[in-house]
Amino acid sequence: MRTLRILLAGVVVALVLAAPASARITHVRMGTEGAYPPFNSIDENGKLVGFDIDIGNALCDAMHVTCEWVTSDWDGIIPALLDKKFDTIVASMSITEERKKKVAFTDKYYTAPVRFVRRKGTSVTPDIMDVVVGVEISSVAENLVRGRFPKAEVKSYADQEQADLDLTAGRVDLVAADAFVLLDFVNSEAGKGVEFVGPSYTDAKYLGEGVGIGVRKEDTGLLKMLNDAIKQIRKDGTYQRINAKYFDFDVYGE
Repeated sequence: MRTLRILLAGVVVALVLAAPASARITHVRMGTEGAYPPFNSIDENGKLVGFDIDIGNALCDAMHVTCEWVTSDWDGIIPALLDKKFDTIVASMSITEERKKKVAFTDKYYTAPVRFVRRKGTSVTPDIMDVVVGVEISSVAENLVRGRFPKAEVKSYADQEQADLDLTAGRVDLVAADAFVLLDFVNSEAGKGVEFVGPSYTDAKYLGEGVGIGVRKEDTGLLKMLNDAIKQIRKDGTYQRINAKYFDFDVYGE
């Protein structure tokens, strides 16, 4: 009997060790910026809100895990993930080759073109000499401006709101950012004197493969769970309901 107990105990231990890491995940710390409306921001009650937040919560529900949200400055968000301050980056981060050297990404959960805005009554465009363009630091908008418009002077900001404020104050000539973020700005009271200029830019060379969720490369179980959950919320209509809450068009893209 004692031998049987030992054998059974060994089987149980072996089964536990053989179980995939994803099966033991019950709590996920979601990292975000909290300064990029309408995707992620902090409301007047100090609560995180936005498309990214709703998507992240829906994914946690689909994965049957509890969510804990953690905020981080944008320019330090990848180092914070690697330092295990949180487990994911759900912050409208575009999937680029440079970022893929440091972290793994899920499949995209939306597609983000870049556009420019200027003050009404001005005639500046991004391709003229010495134009000053405000961008959020380490963003794909910064990649695009530096790569596609070499005549422009780039002014980088810690967050998008600072760039928008400097545009309205006349300290920069243009701002480049995610088209959906700029649409929110243009439609706001603060952006009433601002207008779009030029087309939407979708160059994969600068903008990457869409917007995904970043995880540490070793967290393969969590990555699979997230990808399965993205498929699930797309299939069951949850994604479409969240999309409709913020936009009157499909942000997922092709």
